[in-house]
Amino acid sequence: MGGKITYFFLAAVLVLVFGVVALEGVLLLLTGEPAAMGMGAVAFVLPCIGGWFLWHNTRFARDAHRLAHALEAEGGLPVDELKRTPGGRIDRDAADAVFARRQAETEDAPGDWRTWFRLAVAYHDARDTPRARKAMQRAIALHNGGGA
Repeated sequence: MGGKITYFFLAAVLVLVFGVVALEGVLLLLTGEPAAMGMGAVAFVLPCIGGWFLWHNTRFARDAHRLAHALEAEGGLPVDELKRTPGGRIDRDAADAVFARRQAETEDAPGDWRTWFRLAVAYHDARDTPRARKAMQRAIALHNGGGA
């Protein structure tokens, strides 16, 4: 629950910053100087891009959380069976072994969102965040009936 509160707090702060940047953009546009007006126009583009990223990340997190709840209700969440170092980090060899198993499961059932979800968790445990995100996006698409 603490992660959700932190996320929403930071998102609210980010929206506030977007508002301040847009306001500064208006002030720059009102100066009448060409260079300042150009910077003011860019100040409107930046909050739009930031808002787009914030919306997509929020939607991704919400959808992944929804899938986790659905998988938990089915009793199919992956069990944390990984060995850890004395510092608490996941042992690389253990993560690789679980990853190989999850990858084989996904290759056996490529149309099942559950296997893609578990593969995403394995990628995350192996510290491969970009592939973890792509695997989770695939799981979300399959769950929503999109297929690809």
